[in-house]
Amino acid sequence: MKILYAAFELAPFTKVGGLADVMGALPKFTEDENTEIAIFTPFIGSIDKDKYQIKDIENSQLKMKFGWAEYVFTLKMCKLPQTNINVFFIDNPKFFSCFNCVYPSGIDSWYEQERFITFSQCTLEYARLLNFKPDIIHCNDWHTAMIPVWLKTSYKNDSFFKNTKTVFSIHNLAYQGKYYSEILDFAGINREEVYHQYGLEHYGMLVWMKGALNYSDKIIAVSPTYAKEILTYDMGEGMDWTLRNNQYKLKGILNGIDYSIYNPETDSLIPYNYSKNELDKKEKCKQEVLKDFWLDYKKDRPLIAMISRLVEQKGIDLLKYAENELRQLDADIIILGTGEKRYEDFFVWLSYNSPNVRARIEYRNDLCSKIYAGADMFLMPSRFEPCGLSQLIALKYGTIPIVRATGGLEDTIIGYPLEHSDGFKFFNYNAHDMLSAVNYAINVYHNKQEWNKLVINAMSKDFSWTKSAIEYKKIYKELTA
Repeated sequence: MKILYAAFELAPFTKVGGLADVMGALPKFTEDENTEIAIFTPFIGSIDKDKYQIKDIENSQLKMKFGWAEYVFTLKMCKLPQTNINVFFIDNPKFFSCFNCVYPSGIDSWYEQERFITFSQCTLEYARLLNFKPDIIHCNDWHTAMIPVWLKTSYKNDSFFKNTKTVFSIHNLAYQGKYYSEILDFAGINREEVYHQYGLEHYGMLVWMKGALNYSDKIIAVSPTYAKEILTYDMGEGMDWTLRNNQYKLKGILNGIDYSIYNPETDSLIPYNYSKNELDKKEKCKQEVLKDFWLDYKKDRPLIAMISRLVEQKGIDLLKYAENELRQLDADIIILGTGEKRYEDFFVWLSYNSPNVRARIEYRNDLCSKIYAGADMFLMPSRFEPCGLSQLIALKYGTIPIVRATGGLEDTIIGYPLEHSDGFKFFNYNAHDMLSAVNYAINVYHNKQEWNKLVINAMSKDFSWTKSAIEYKKIYKELTA
């Protein structure tokens, strides 16, 4: 079986969110002696060619016509670290390598569409050029939603892709690729063939994700609860009718994490390695991370952390509503992340106007690891959360999650004081319930016997990719049977 993964971000080369982590890990666990895998991703200018030994592929120039213009693309490749899997980087100086970030802000929306369309069709054409005839093309989010559309329309009589099936993963339904139908001319797709309610049309606009939902052979939501939530009006982001219409091919599979990367016993980015039998070293990690956030260490004072994109989805508004109560907590709070300016400005203001809250408006992988290792609690008050990887990483590091019970957070955290508890939950999306959960966690923290039990439970959980990869393999085999 040949599987082609297409994604616009891929760890460790490029990373914005959980999509990159998933694409950097899932292929490792679906590879076996009967499976050949190729991963396609754009070559972003910030990728370190020397570090990852990325080589240019000779004679890889591909001339493609989009709209009224012709563009030239080239291909680079390397191995996914610690595997024998080929990663192919599609390069073009106008669309990809001119940027040092995956999703540049402030760019023209038509141009944004062009970037995803060109990448997606070049993925198909480079598969042909390399004679990699995929049995499965696994597409991820709206950036690659054009691929299932093309295969069922423009490419439907193409013998090379005759037996190719598509799997489409929804990592976040809120981002759908909505635009005007004129973009179909640039993509070279017949408007009459696709611009209807069972294709890409949605209330007078073109929505690429809707096309992927209608034209793909299998739809994956990244947690079982999220797969149920998105069928409802409240959580369906306007796609609930389309999803219910395609419910027969929808399945929820929980994401995992790669413990070869996220493991406090081996993580080289934390000051002290530790296990569930050496929790005194976790306390030393706490002392170090407090220095990074300009806070003093106080024995028996809990440290609550957030690592997040600063967007509405992540429940940042609840922190704004509760700012006075947070400043009076018998705990320190640290925040790491970037996002909407209104939230960035709020956390900068809060850092300067509270004795116990500090934020760093940046994203640094080394600092993430130090936070996971040094914090006592990890706050995720999300309005919705398709899966969430942060709470899974926090569990492995013995940092107790405080979460709103939605999506993957509901599937992965057992709320205290239930049997085998590993975290704290609140259910209603409001600041009062969030604060109640935080205060409950602080009270339990001071009962060291109970708290250590929670930490050991958390660090004993197994959310590796092994179980989830079995589910993906089963789907691939069913589609190709």
